[in-house]
Amino acid sequence: MKRLLPVLALFGLLGGQSADAAERYVLIVSGAAGEPQYADRYDAWRKALVDACVNRMAIEPSHVDALFDGGDEAHAASAQNVKRVLDSLRRKMHADDVALVVLIGHGTFDGVEAKFNLVGPDLTSGQWAALLKPLTGRLVLVDTSAASFPFLQELSGPRRIVITATDSGAQRFDTIFPEYFVHAFDDPSSDLDKNGRVSIWEAFLSASLGVRRHYEERGQLATERALLDDDGDGRGREAGEEGTDGAEASRLYLDPDVADAPATDEQLIMLLQKRAALQVDVQGLQQRRLLMTPDEYAREFERLMIELARTTREIKSRQKT
Repeated sequence: MKRLLPVLALFGLLGGQSADAAERYVLIVSGAAGEPQYADRYDAWRKALVDACVNRMAIEPSHVDALFDGGDEAHAASAQNVKRVLDSLRRKMHADDVALVVLIGHGTFDGVEAKFNLVGPDLTSGQWAALLKPLTGRLVLVDTSAASFPFLQELSGPRRIVITATDSGAQRFDTIFPEYFVHAFDDPSSDLDKNGRVSIWEAFLSASLGVRRHYEERGQLATERALLDDDGDGRGREAGEEGTDGAEASRLYLDPDVADAPATDEQLIMLLQKRAALQVDVQGLQQRRLLMTPDEYAREFERLMIELARTTREIKSRQKT
């Protein structure tokens, strides 16, 4: 696996981009559940994310909208309500404001159009793109549903961070990415650089690694691979893989500034990301041990340990400077 992590310094940005000086808005859409087991799961994820936004990230409660299957007329996850909330955001948002839009539920792709399932008529990725285009502020769009990759292709652009739970429209199995993404904002281990805050990139990385562990611990082949795009090219990158995406997401926080928080060290962040991915690789190797010959396992284990030791040494050296 290639592990060329984003060279953040090339972007010439100093310090993290906080939403503290700007207004922060959140729209969570928990779509049509279809079955009770999904309804319970989606409700739990939606409520946990609302709680994290209000209590962990101190976002004004009136700025957090949640639409869901089973909601009353004003809160039903319908295309009409999505359009109403986004139209309201269009009138309120300014260039420095940030909007987080999270889609939780079922997604489909017929080879031509990707859709997110709503109560009543669905909205295609193209329709979502048209609805979000008028927003003048920075946008973070997270589609956690199956077959969500076309949303990344359709919605990426300047001043946008787009995250999808899958890297292909053909990945149609229900996803577990939303569980780990929501949990990331309340999990201290997500804060890789220990500055008391969780950036969008850190939440993405934490969720991606959580998904990998989920499948590896069960001895299952992963059916979902999340992608993040923040350079507007519509391709995205997987956590730990080669690519330029991640610079903006590494510096964007939804929570207020933390007093006396250490400045973001670009090189340290890259090293911490690399170590986190290596640690998951070690866990995965241990899960696959019985499927390998002793020599194969020993060679791969030695390679990972050497790389992990080298990375840890570089982290310690960086922390002393």
